[in-house]
Amino acid sequence: EVVAQTLKTYSKYTIDYPYPVAISVEASNGMEYPMICFNYGRPEKDGTYSEGTKYGMISVIIHEVGHNFFPMIINSDERQWTWMDEGLNTFLQFLTEKEWDKNYPSRRGYPADIVPYMKGDKKYIRPIMTSSDNVVQLGPNAYGKPATALNILRETVMGRELFDYAFKEYARRWAFKHPTPEDFFRTMEDASAVDLDWFWRGWFFSVDHVDIALKSVTHHELNTKDPQVEKEMARAQATEDRRNITDKLNEEDIPMSVVEKKENMRDFYNTYDEFEVTAEDKKAYAEYMKTLDGEERALLEEGLHFYEITFENKGGLVMPLIIQFNYEDGTEEIERIPAEIWRRHHDEITKVFVKKKPVQQIVLDPYLETADTDLSNNYYPQQDTPSRFELYKRQSAPRGSSTGGNPMQRSNSR
Repeated sequence: EVVAQTLKTYSKYTIDYPYPVAISVEASNGMEYPMICFNYGRPEKDGTYSEGTKYGMISVIIHEVGHNFFPMIINSDERQWTWMDEGLNTFLQFLTEKEWDKNYPSRRGYPADIVPYMKGDKKYIRPIMTSSDNVVQLGPNAYGKPATALNILRETVMGRELFDYAFKEYARRWAFKHPTPEDFFRTMEDASAVDLDWFWRGWFFSVDHVDIALKSVTHHELNTKDPQVEKEMARAQATEDRRNITDKLNEEDIPMSVVEKKENMRDFYNTYDEFEVTAEDKKAYAEYMKTLDGEERALLEEGLHFYEITFENKGGLVMPLIIQFNYEDGTEEIERIPAEIWRRHHDEITKVFVKKKPVQQIVLDPYLETADTDLSNNYYPQQDTPSRFELYKRQSAPRGSSTGGNPMQRSNSR
């Protein structure tokens, strides 16, 4: 069943499987050849097996059968460009695993899973576009990172429909030929009519990582010029600004001041209200409203909120901005800004967002789409994320020791 599903899924995203058979033989590891592959996966003597054995077997069968397509049909040079073989195959393996089981515990493909590698010590990281002999961590570099990059390209940058069309066109054009990375890059751009130079440069030619931070958020509102509104707001702000510890303590230590005790010590300024709406204020407001046309009046009456947000690119790898606005009324909204927003300023950009409702919280990359390596700077106001720890136990089990069989065995023993 897994072999058959692999052929169905890969054929859907590339070309129809052209060979007469596809065979998977049980063995001690995983290795592929045209139309036949050898894969591990065997139950215990009592017939039970662990979850790791189950999914490890399914994944390796998908992967090795998938090699019939990459590189045995779309025939790239694995020694020079490992990712064109293993990376593209791992990406389609991820899609096949999800068609097999929506809850499949895939090891590679989700953006969050590549984060530990991408934020690691750069001394041990090489660009994807590195020959196999010079790669330090082959698994993440040639399998995980390119598979994740293509998943991000499909889900977040291009969208599924456009990506799937371009990827299938690449397979169609280069089946039974010998494509290079440039052929893949050019075909994806040519078939989709999308400029992806920035994406290939960041994900395939550099060791930059994604860390985009909400550097600052400033909330602005339109000045209505209405004295009833503006002076009341000014009163509230003045009250806020005057808060201090001295006045608070003096409420107890000085029960009555001199001007409170003696009326003849009070003058006009002891009772003057600078925020009182005067006839002159009302007249000025009426004159101002006459200068506005119908569209401007409607805009003023909407009570819009303006949020000036500065984004900082701390990791070096530019990505689209996915911003979730959580409003005070409990609703939420997602805005998606293409990566081209960084084209003039690579390190920092500022954009104003106009909202009809006040925002309570702003979250960057809420669905973990971009492999952002530091989520602590993705919130405004900043959000605490408590970690959990256990008390240290001196009598802990030694590393690698058994803890009582696999879950299937424990279930059978009840």
